[in-house]
Amino acid sequence: MLATPGRLPPAAQDRRWAYETKQDGQRVMVYLPGDGSVLLRARSGEDITGTYPELAALGAALRGTPVVLDGEVLALDERGRADFQLLQSRMGLVRSPARAARRAARVPVHLVFFDVPYLGRSLVRQPYARRRARLAELGLSGPYWSTPGAVTGHGAEALAATREHGLEGLVCKRLDSAYEPGIRSRAWIKIRNMRAEDVIVGGWLPGKGRLTGLPGAVLVGQRSGGLLRYVGGVGTGWSTAERTELAALLTGAASDRCPFDPAPRIPEARWVAPRIVGEVRFSTRTRTGLLRQPSWLRLRPDLTPEESAADLPDDPG
Repeated sequence: MLATPGRLPPAAQDRRWAYETKQDGQRVMVYLPGDGSVLLRARSGEDITGTYPELAALGAALRGTPVVLDGEVLALDERGRADFQLLQSRMGLVRSPARAARRAARVPVHLVFFDVPYLGRSLVRQPYARRRARLAELGLSGPYWSTPGAVTGHGAEALAATREHGLEGLVCKRLDSAYEPGIRSRAWIKIRNMRAEDVIVGGWLPGKGRLTGLPGAVLVGQRSGGLLRYVGGVGTGWSTAERTELAALLTGAASDRCPFDPAPRIPEARWVAPRIVGEVRFSTRTRTGLLRQPSWLRLRPDLTPEESAADLPDDPG
């Protein structure tokens, strides 16, 4: 069951919803037949059990009754926050057991559970509130897995808390909703926390297809220690008219010199003098300071690069 992007439910319906922290990891379905074994499947249906050997012990935690659990595999940083970039170093090793074991020793994962669609029998027609209660009764807490709580009502406060603590967002789940396998349902609503910051355009990539002759993406940076550091490419957020306006500005600022230090290795990049300021929206940063899921908000003709607040934070996470 998948969540639909949206907003908080109306305040009048707040008590009809539960709120869970949106996790930044790999979604998994966990099959525990009750004989001590465990099977993990990704959203694609791929068997990824061998990728996470530290989770094999979960099979012994629930013996006897067959169970299917819905959850997310996370890699936690030193502050205990989910770090998808860290998790990527663990993914894709299902056919390399030795490498998976070595990575597990260095970057252990943590599996969080948030639903139980099967417990001895199918629970998909039962309401979320009842399934959540059954999940809590299982008492799943171990060295590499846990069951985070959900709060009923107080959605605005829950969303504010995720923003305050730098978390990815919130998932709102209607208390009376059935479990709909494979469906992107309006009974589950996901809200991603987004940030907005000024950036300086230092280059662009030519568009293709219907965008031929227009910029397909701009390459942007922020200042750090007096240098312009590359923080990513932005390819969404414009109308055709806005891309056309931007194309004219980029042509007028064309340069043979890359303004970023260090220079990123980007094939087909066209460089410009770093004088165009814009504002972008993004979710989080990688550990190296790159913007995740950036989209263009607007040009900032009211700001020069020197006046903009485009300073790379000391802690890019």
